[in-house]
Amino acid sequence: MMLGSRGNTVEPTTSTSRTPYQVERKELYDRASKDASSPTFKRIIPPARHGLGSQPAMAASAKAGLKDNPAMSFVMLTDSQVVPAQAITNGYENPRSKANSSKPSSESPDADPPNLSQQIQSTTRLFEILSARSDIDHPVCTECTDLLLSQLQSRLSSATKERDAYISFLKSLKTSIPTPSQLQIAQKSLAETRAAEAKAFCDLLALEKEKADLDAEIASLEAESLALDAKEQDFWRSRNAFALTLSEFQNDRDALNAAYDHDAQQLERLQRTNVYNDCFCISHDGHFGTINGLRLGRLPPPQNVEWAEINAALGTAALLLVTVAEKLDFEFKGYRIKPLGSTSHLERFELPPSSSSPATPPSQSSSTGTITPAPTARPSPTHSLSQRPKTQTLDLFSSGDLPLGAGRFLHRRLDAGMVAFLECIRQLGEFVEDSAAAGAPVPESPNSAAPRSVESQTARPGIVKLPYPIKKDKISDVSIKLA
Repeated sequence: MMLGSRGNTVEPTTSTSRTPYQVERKELYDRASKDASSPTFKRIIPPARHGLGSQPAMAASAKAGLKDNPAMSFVMLTDSQVVPAQAITNGYENPRSKANSSKPSSESPDADPPNLSQQIQSTTRLFEILSARSDIDHPVCTECTDLLLSQLQSRLSSATKERDAYISFLKSLKTSIPTPSQLQIAQKSLAETRAAEAKAFCDLLALEKEKADLDAEIASLEAESLALDAKEQDFWRSRNAFALTLSEFQNDRDALNAAYDHDAQQLERLQRTNVYNDCFCISHDGHFGTINGLRLGRLPPPQNVEWAEINAALGTAALLLVTVAEKLDFEFKGYRIKPLGSTSHLERFELPPSSSSPATPPSQSSSTGTITPAPTARPSPTHSLSQRPKTQTLDLFSSGDLPLGAGRFLHRRLDAGMVAFLECIRQLGEFVEDSAAAGAPVPESPNSAAPRSVESQTARPGIVKLPYPIKKDKISDVSIKLA
């Protein structure tokens, strides 16, 4: 049947000048028929009746049959809506033939009038068949009929195209029947393809096995990577803790270094600091030498210095000499200095000339500056008083200017005290010179002025000596006496 078909597509024969249905109704119908399936309710179609009676009885029986079926929905048609038999074609009513159905047929005047009951029965039968195939109750309105016709027409067109495609394919198959040689080549190619497929399948199995091994290795590497990540986190935690501890240690070290530097600078400053320089500042003011700002000297009347200032300067110089002697652990021979400020004086010790034994120089305490007789053999009681040294007090101060003729006499005590003071300076200078000549280290001078010139170069033997020679009451042939 498919080969005998010509493959002509059925073209629609209905053409109207107006749209047979509304667009909204078309869209509603498309949505409803898109998911159309088998009918939900199965309708029972009554069998066709034969030997119908008169027209009223036939109509009554048809109405009764429709009402007896509860699954059927129907529409009762009036006599004016009944379509003649000539308008029914291929099982459905053509709506365009309604206008011509009311006109009498002039082409067949001898034809029998149609049987109304048969028409009603045929129409009802058709409606029942249509309603049994879907959930839509028939008859339907004209617009729905047009929609149904257009849908069926499109289905018919697609079915016809599919039929034509099958026919052309069948013809091409019949024309392209392979020869035995082509079959052999195809079978050989099929065998090669199957062999290649088997080889590829084996390769695929090997690759899958290798992939499984790689997956297992990747899993082990991932586990190792996680363990390394955990170790790395622990390392960074410990490293951060160590960095914090190191930072604290460094801060402590820097603080200690800063404190050490400060203390070292303070120590160096204190080492450079000489308390004797602060206590006994020796300088000059014009022609006068000064000690702690006190001038020491006398000039003609326009440049006179008050005796109170001179006495204070002499007391400060006596205190300086005692301090230097204590620092160098030196004892004056025959003298003891008592620094008492503006009323300082010296004590000179002399043994009686009638003593048969040579006089032993008294010893001086290094801590108080006092001079005590040197220890000798215990004398007898009869000679103890005659061998005791004689003490003479020498003043290092003056009471001031005296009247003419009396100054020379009263200044003799000051002159004697100044000569004794100069003798003590000479003894201390000789002690320093002897110590430097013997190579013994001499302590640094406690003052940076006059005594400094005597003791500042003690590291080199034979160099330390007084800047001016002292002999009795003269310094470099210049006498210091006032009387």
